[in-house]
Amino acid sequence: MASKPGSKSAFVLFDVIYADGSRRSNRKVPAEILGGLDGDEPARKIIEEQDNEIAKASGKASLPIAQLLRVGGKRK
Repeated sequence: MASKPGSKSAFVLFDVIYADGSRRSNRKVPAEILGGLDGDEPARKIIEEQDNEIAKASGKASLPIAQLLRVGGKRK
């Protein structure tokens, strides 16, 4: 059975765990930048850029990312 057109998501969701142990859920990353030899590593750069924009708007420093987990993925 063929899949429906447009059924593939344009985004992949990630949970982000920061160095202080805090967690942010469902951060969107464009699906087209993921995969290949780098796997999910390009998502880190996108999420860090998002964090920098949020930090600039809030006036609080962004935290270093300790771990990225795909939503529904297993923790390593």
